[in-house]
Amino acid sequence: MAHEDLDQKIVDLLVDLTGEEELGEYRDVDLFEEEVLDSLGAIEVLVAIKQQFGVSIAPTELEREEMNSVNKIIERVRERL
Repeated sequence: MAHEDLDQKIVDLLVDLTGEEELGEYRDVDLFEEEVLDSLGAIEVLVAIKQQFGVSIAPTELEREEMNSVNKIIERVRERL
């Protein structure tokens, strides 16, 4: 899968989960500070990533700062594909 396709699929997944249509435009914004995600939302993201991409990321394996923006989530998924 091309990087652009993967990026867009992850953005689409996050938009679907959060309802925040602008996420693709603000990919470096801290999703927790902006209250787009909370702890439960982060778990939902990890479950959705596992279901859609087959990439397993345990909630305990990363610090919040390692997955607090769209770009960081994309980076973590790329690392595991």
